[in-house]
Amino acid sequence: MTPDELKRRIDASEALVLLDIREPHELKISSLSDIVHIPMGEFTDRLEELEPKKSAEIVVICRAGNRSSVIAEFLRENGFDRVYNLVGGMNHWAETVDKSMKTY
Repeated sequence: MTPDELKRRIDASEALVLLDIREPHELKISSLSDIVHIPMGEFTDRLEELEPKKSAEIVVICRAGNRSSVIAEFLRENGFDRVYNLVGGMNHWAETVDKSMKTY
């Protein structure tokens, strides 16, 4: 999912789970509101936290889209059918949607 598409869907108040897999120090630099935060390094141990959201649309977020694409594929392999990767991650969001947001 592109940042522009995600912005449109957030603005339309669509029910999305925004799953940020970055490390805590990265969230201090930039973050979206109302996220579910599970760092990538803890993901397999905490997967059960997402079970209640299995039928929801989940957008996986990281800095540049690489880590999130790995986790999005992992979720699909584990029965989550409505999973999207935020293309280009938070850096692309900052370049295209919110230019006031810091990149790193």
